Amino acid sequence: MITLVDYGLGNIQAFANVYRRMNVPVTIAKTPHELAGVRKLVLPGVGAFDWAMTRLTESGMRPYLDDLVMEQECPVLGVCVGMQMLARSSDEGTLAGLGWMDAEVKKFNHNAFTQPTHLPHMGWNDVLPQRRDCLFQELEALPRYYFLHSYYFLPRHTEQVLAVTDYNGLFASAVRSGNVFGVQFHPEKSHQWGIQLLKNFAEL
Repeated sequence: MITLVDYGLGNIQAFANVYRRMNVPVTIAKTPHELAGVRKLVLPGVGAFDWAMTRLTESGMRPYLDDLVMEQECPVLGVCVGMQMLARSSDEGTLAGLGWMDAEVKKFNHNAFTQPTHLPHMGWNDVLPQRRDCLFQELEALPRYYFLHSYYFLPRHTEQVLAVTDYNGLFASAVRSGNVFGVQFHPEKSHQWGIQLLKNFAEL
C-alpha cells in the first residue's frame, strides 16, 4: 500500500495513476486521520521551499509524519521539493526543513557555470546510479528522468548518495538514509524509467 501525502502541492493524481496502472494499492492522505496504518509514503512537492513547509504544517499532518518516519521507520520517498524538504534547511527560504536527513539544500551557482546553461535545470537528464539496489533495480545503466529545479540537495554523508546527475558539475539526484529516500527528478513524468523506480519503491 502506497500513501500519497496531499498537502496541496505536487502531482498527486499523476502518482496515483502510475500506481493504479501497476495494480499497486494507493491511498491519498489529506488529514492526520488518513495516515493511520500507512506502510509506505510518497511526499511530492512543487514550488518554493518555505511555501511547501508552510502548507505541510498547516495540513496538521507534520507531527504524525515525523512519528511515522522517524519513530516507526515507515519508508518515505520525497520527490522534487518533497526531497528538499527532507533536509534541515534550504537556501531558498528561512524555515527549517523536516530534518529527516542530515543535509541542506543549496542554490546552483549560476555565475560559476562554464557552459551555456541556465536556471532552472529543466528537462531530461541522465541519472547515474551509484548503487544498483533499492530504487534502481531493473533499470538500464543510464536511465533518464525529467527535472525542474534551481536548488540541489547536499547530504552531509556521501554514502547517502544513490545517484548523481551532471548539471555543470555533479549533484546528488537520488539519496537514501535508512527508510528515507529522495529523488530530485519527477518519476511520475519520466516514462518507463519513472514507472520502474516507483515500482521498486513499492516493492521495498
